[in-house]
Amino acid sequence: MSRQAKEQTKGQRQKPKAGAKKRATAPDGRKAIVSGGAKRLDVGTLVERWGAPIDGELLILALTHRSFANAAGAPNNERLEFLGDSVLGLVAAEHFYRHYPHLPEGRISRMHHATVSEPSLAQAARRIGLGDYLLLDTGADGYGGRERDSVLADAMEAMIGATYLCNGLEISKRVVHALLAPEFEDAEERAFLLDPKTPLQEWAAAGGHTPPEYSSHHEGPDHARVFHATVTIDGRVAGRGCGTSRKAAEIEAAAQACRAFGVFAARNG
Repeated sequence: MSRQAKEQTKGQRQKPKAGAKKRATAPDGRKAIVSGGAKRLDVGTLVERWGAPIDGELLILALTHRSFANAAGAPNNERLEFLGDSVLGLVAAEHFYRHYPHLPEGRISRMHHATVSEPSLAQAARRIGLGDYLLLDTGADGYGGRERDSVLADAMEAMIGATYLCNGLEISKRVVHALLAPEFEDAEERAFLLDPKTPLQEWAAAGGHTPPEYSSHHEGPDHARVFHATVTIDGRVAGRGCGTSRKAAEIEAAAQACRAFGVFAARNG
């Protein structure tokens, strides 16, 4: 066979089939994520940020959203999410039990809930850029799935589940405490602000102010709607917020007002 024919044959063998999924290789040799499902393929960087090694297959599974799994006919991360939720709950419960021996059960329960809540986990996920590594189908990616609190929180729990399977409980504890350090530190305020509308209303009533009044509007298409809310007291805007629902926007507005008026400090002074 001539050199030209050999090169032509070689090129035909190397040409990918239409619709074939490309794969990348991480710096440590693991198979990385399917191209097109994730914005970034450098999973070695993600593992470094995460703080503990995870087996390559489990890592890919932890990053696989059900939208991508359904399109690809592959398993998703929901079983790992289930496991990670339990591990996270145990780590957080032990932390508050040991570090707050003077607090009653109801109070540490609220602090626990605030720390492992969807918004808290989503914030931690954003700090390490987890959303860029998630495997989403085109539709979920197009409507902002990488930035949705629910998607990010589920992925965090799936990663924690994978960490537990690969490394055991002690290393999982270390990872959780490192990644959620700000959330553990601010747990009391976070618990207070889970429902800031109630304490804000109580503060207004106790101080002779007008009851908080909320107004909101939304923008964007139905599948990616964003709500903006304001809370008014004594005829003046006391706080503003935005979110993917009217309730979330109003909660953020009330929380901003609570901070501005020192409601949390007054409760804990």
